[in-house]
Amino acid sequence: MTTTHTNIPALCDAATRLALGLHFDAALQILDATVPAAEDTDSRIRLALTAADVADRAEMAAGAGSADPRFEDLDLLLAELDADETSRWDADWLHLRRAYSQAIRNPDGPYRMGPHGRDPEEARRLVEEAVRVQAAAPDDVRRGWVSVCRGWITDNVLADRDAAPALYEVGLDAGRAGKDDVLVFEGQRHLGDHAHDDGDLVDARERWRESAAAGARAGHVGGTLSQTLLLAVLLRDEDDEAGARAVADVVGRWAAEIGARGVAAQAEGFLAGVDPTRAPEEEE
Repeated sequence: MTTTHTNIPALCDAATRLALGLHFDAALQILDATVPAAEDTDSRIRLALTAADVADRAEMAAGAGSADPRFEDLDLLLAELDADETSRWDADWLHLRRAYSQAIRNPDGPYRMGPHGRDPEEARRLVEEAVRVQAAAPDDVRRGWVSVCRGWITDNVLADRDAAPALYEVGLDAGRAGKDDVLVFEGQRHLGDHAHDDGDLVDARERWRESAAAGARAGHVGGTLSQTLLLAVLLRDEDDEAGARAVADVVGRWAAEIGARGVAAQAEGFLAGVDPTRAPEEEE
């Protein structure tokens, strides 16, 4: 009889890399085709965590089907098995990230930014959960990710633009120290956004260039396209409208072809005159 040994952490890392490259179906197929022994608790939990992560990314980036079934599977497995504290924290983090992404979307898809028309209790619970998850983080990189998420919440749910940059800085420092390129990508992307809002185009360009480079190193295809669109923003700011439209047109066509629906919509909006870096609008 032949026994096959699989390095589950390496396989899950590869699936995550596929997801960053927008190959969501392939990532889930690999995860679903991997069946560890029933007694291999750690591998079963790691696979379920990664599947929930990939499904959530697919829903956010590509408008794929709901990730709810993957989260339900994960929660059932954690209720059944004796998971370690880090795995339970990772599940809490995924739930927090998902709660944020749902908080800024209306049920029919469009973004829902700012506090107006929002139940203040909903926002308060989201902030409190983020603080709780960050305090319980088992290492600096995980803590940095939650800090960035708190920045997203502060910017896009609370519309408190002054308070968000310090939260992104914590994430950026953790990403650099922990060599997490995706975390560096996120930190510099949003700090560049704030620099742009402040009219500091030099700082914005430097931050966005580092963000793009970090995204490229991580194989973060949708993110790298998003950063390329921000180059078009700077070109428009510098009155190079022809260059700005040329860059945005390329980004939009690439994004549409690879299924990055959010980036494609941003590029379309940019060509229609919308600044994708504008501060969240308060809805009446």
